[in-house]
Amino acid sequence: MANQGENHIKLGVFVLTGLSVLILSFYLIGKNHNLFGSNFRIRARFSNLNGLTEGNNVQFSGIQAGTVKTINMINDTTIEVTMLIDNKIKSFIRRNAIASIGTEGLMGNKIVNILPGKVAGPPVSEGDLLAAERMVSTDEMLQTLSKTNSNIAQISEAIKATVLKINTSSLMDLANDKRIGPSVRSSLLRVEKAAGNAAQVTAGLNELIRGIKNGRGAAGVLISDTALAGNLQMAILKIRKASDNADRLTQQLNSLTQTIDQRLNQGDGSLNVLLKDSVFAQNLKQTMENLKKGTDGFNQNMEALKHNFLFRGFFKKQEREKAKQK
Repeated sequence: MANQGENHIKLGVFVLTGLSVLILSFYLIGKNHNLFGSNFRIRARFSNLNGLTEGNNVQFSGIQAGTVKTINMINDTTIEVTMLIDNKIKSFIRRNAIASIGTEGLMGNKIVNILPGKVAGPPVSEGDLLAAERMVSTDEMLQTLSKTNSNIAQISEAIKATVLKINTSSLMDLANDKRIGPSVRSSLLRVEKAAGNAAQVTAGLNELIRGIKNGRGAAGVLISDTALAGNLQMAILKIRKASDNADRLTQQLNSLTQTIDQRLNQGDGSLNVLLKDSVFAQNLKQTMENLKKGTDGFNQNMEALKHNFLFRGFFKKQEREKAKQK
């Protein structure tokens, strides 16, 4: 009986020991510990873990690399996460790698993602602290979405009010007017024709400018002919000289006019007598009339001499000589 009881005790101890080992194995497997390999530790510090717990997985570039070992509060804004990483992955992780908190799938457990740095760096060693990337929390996302929805609602209301105003405005009447389309089409055709005419005018102006540059036409000659430019300059100088001479002549005439005016006012000279003495003017008029009468009488006497037989031959000879000279 004693041996049988001792055997029962040994069997119970063996069963309990086996159960303990089995439970521990299950625990370690659940925590994703490497039971037969070696691990090293690296750290990362976050301001918010967003539900990350000890035992969650750690991935490097999407590959399972280890598990979360411990989580420690450093202060009210910093939480340090220690990760156990498989030595097989150690050679690929650099000190400039970045750790961030993500999710397995859409609604899975939280994990730590380690992403390689953009440039090469030294490999990590035991206990190194990786830089952490801040993750937007679900609450922040919901707040952003709520604000976005509010803004969209305001925009929708504004668009609705604008559409209602457009529907009740004269713009819709214009849009529904069937006469607008042909009018607009006709206007566009006129604009197109005007543009074509403008292009032709531009081409003509370009041709004219090229001709002027090449010396064609009067304008081209004026621009390109240096001899003509010299002649024009000489003509301008002569015109300026003639203008100066005209100015001097005008000054001389003004001086002469002033002198005559002074002498007339003073009563000197025969010109004053001719212009102001009425008696002299009457006598001069009478003398001119007497001269006219004497000239008429002399002409009559000469006409009588032409018909006189004594002088008729002389006058005919004078007429024949005049006809020969013509």
